[in-house]
This record gives sequence, C-alpha cells and structure tokens, in this order.
Amino acid sequence: MFRLPLLQRSLVFTERRFIGHFANIMSEAIEDRLAKKIPAKKAQKNSYKPRYESRKRANYNVPQTEEAAKRACPENFVRIKRKKSVIMLGYSGKNYFGMQRNEGVKTVEEELLAAMLKHKWITDEAYNMPQSISFQRAARTDKGVSAIRQLVSLKLPLELNVAALNEDLPKEIRVFAVKVVTQGFNSKNDCFARTYTYTLPTIAFSNHADTEAKMETYRVPVDVLQRLRCLLKMFEGSKNYYNFTIKKGFFDPSANRYIMSFTCDDPFVVDGVEFTVIRVKGQSFMMHQIRKMVGLTLSILRGHSETKILETAFSDTRLYIPRAPGLGLVLDTLHYDRYNKRYGNDGIHSPLLWDEYEEEIQKFIREEVYPIITETEIKEKPFLEWLEYLSEHDFSGKSPEENEDNENEECEDEPVKPGKSQDVA
Repeated sequence: MFRLPLLQRSLVFTERRFIGHFANIMSEAIEDRLAKKIPAKKAQKNSYKPRYESRKRANYNVPQTEEAAKRACPENFVRIKRKKSVIMLGYSGKNYFGMQRNEGVKTVEEELLAAMLKHKWITDEAYNMPQSISFQRAARTDKGVSAIRQLVSLKLPLELNVAALNEDLPKEIRVFAVKVVTQGFNSKNDCFARTYTYTLPTIAFSNHADTEAKMETYRVPVDVLQRLRCLLKMFEGSKNYYNFTIKKGFFDPSANRYIMSFTCDDPFVVDGVEFTVIRVKGQSFMMHQIRKMVGLTLSILRGHSETKILETAFSDTRLYIPRAPGLGLVLDTLHYDRYNKRYGNDGIHSPLLWDEYEEEIQKFIREEVYPIITETEIKEKPFLEWLEYLSEHDFSGKSPEENEDNENEECEDEPVKPGKSQDVA
C-alpha cells in the first residue's frame, strides 16, 4: 500500500523531466531555424524596391546597356511639336511613274519625301516609313498623269518654309500651301469628290472614214461637239465600271462608282492646232477608269462602235475597252465639302479651299502643265498614233496594253468601304 504512491510520484517526475527535456530540444531547434531565416528575410527586404517609389528618393540608377546608350537622347536634343497638316501641291506627270512611291522608278512621292527630309520637315524614320507620320495621298495618279491641286495629309512641324522647299524640288513639282487640319483628318477618306480634266486635240472627234482630216487644220463641227456632250452625259449617275478597270469582276461592290458630271469645254487653238478639255467629277475613280471612259466615247464618236455598246459596257458582259493616252489627264480639284462644313468655320481650322493661292496655281498650269501636254501632242503626235490603234481595237480580246498592266503596274487599291472613298484614276 505504501509503495504504490511512491511509484506513482516517481513516474510523474520522470514524465515531467522527459517533457521538459523535449521542450528544451524543440526550443533550441526553433531558435536555430529562426537565426538562419531572419537574416535571409532582411536581405530580401533590403533588396526590394517598391514599383512606384521615387527614383530620386531611392537613389536608383538605371543600368546603362549598350542598346540603351544608343537610344539615349543627346544633351542638345529638342523635341519638335508636330500637328496633322495637309500639303497642297501640283506636278506635271509626264516624266514620272505615278504619284505613289515605287522602289526602282521615278515617282512624285519620292521627290517630295526627299525634299522634306533635306529641310527637316520629316525625320529619317518618317522618310523610310511614311506611315509613322500618318502620310496619306488623296489620289494615286497613274504613270504620266498630272495634278494641279493634289493633297497629302501627314504630321508636320508648325514652322515651315515652303519657298525653300520648292527650291529643292524639280520645276515640274510645286508645293503651293500647307494647312493645319484636325487630328483625325485623312486626305483620301475625307475627300467628298474629285474633278479631273482631260486635254486632247479635237482631231480625235473626226470620223475615222475622213482620211483627209489633218490635226493642224481640223476644226470640230458644232453638231459633233453636241453629240460628244450627249455621249458624256450617259456616264453620269451610279453605274458598274468593272469593264473600265483591271482585276475586278461584275459582282465586286467596289466596281460601282458615282459620276456627278461629265462635260466638254469649248475648243481653243494652240499653235494652229485645236484642243478641248473634257471635265469629269465623281466621288472616286479606279485605275484607268477615266481614260477608258474617254476611249470608249471616242470609239463611238469616230464610228468604230455603236452607241449601244455603252449599255453592254455597264452589264456583266466582259469587254476590253481601249484606254486613251495618259498625257492629257490631270487631277484638277479635290472637294472636301463635308469637312469644310463641319470644321472650316470652327475658329481653329481653315477650310480646304485655295482661292488665295489661285494666281500661283494658274501660273504653274500655264508654265508646267498645259504647255507640256499641247507641245507634246503637236510635236510627237501620240494621240494620232493611238487613233490608229483604236481603229483596230478588238473589244472581245485583251489588248497588249492590258497584258503590260498586269505585269508592270501596281495593283488596284482595296475595295471601297462604307463612308470612305479612294482614287487611282
């Protein structure tokens, strides 16, 4: 009886002793673990830099790599403020392969970009990649086609010297004015309509059976001029012009174009040769469209085709329409009626009208555009050569010039989207 309590007390003492020893071991292990872990956390905390902490306060230095050093701006760098602007220019296209830049050939756009780079209107990057400054031409004219009031929209500095730029441009290219426009302006998509002129000798209106008609002595009769105007009138309105361009089908929506007016001026005489000017105004034009419109009209007027071929040309029957020479075609005016109505009198922007520059424009026309057309026609007679080809043209078979187009010239632009227009006449 007496030994049992002693035994129990001994067991309790031993158990307490064991527990105390185990606790000491665990305590030492935890302390040892914490001693190793806390310095690591402190080191990690010291190396952490808050994302938005002030660099100056944190004494932070950006690591300078070789690439970063190349991108670093020089100490004398000055950022030039640029605004969306338009350049209004004219050019004689006889010696150029169109307006649009095209590697390996002489274009108006290449001459313009090179001159702007020289006068620091644009940077090297913009010269190599014009889309970086929102560069956009209003109309992409074909090879040999001239322009009087062509527009280009892009981002430019505010301080510009137009006269100095013109000194470094060829004489057949002239910048008339620069205007600031809205930030979202696009010279192609915001263009409401375009007016082209086509200058040609009136000998083109003579009947093909009249073999004695000479360019120097021919004067167009009033009744022939009246019939011409009636034929031109038949093109007005919305019609399917897939036969008047290349690489389009009848069911292509972009082949539908709206012609507002198609007229012919009274004749005039230059060095004994009678000329006239045909004017066409439309929302937009496709590649070769106007020249084929003129070509088909002359084919009917000269007696090579009947008037009913016009109905066939607008139908789903494929015709290969003759294309008149490009020398006489001129982009005359770009119309921005909607833009002018909305922004022209807002007190910030000026309307895209060029009345104040008309004297300079007319001087350029008299010296560089129309003389080139008339003198070339009188001396080289390219239109007479084309009239000989016209008499043998086969509307049912593809002509040599069509094959040449498919091999050498740029493709037609993308389909017209709703609310937008484009032009490559």
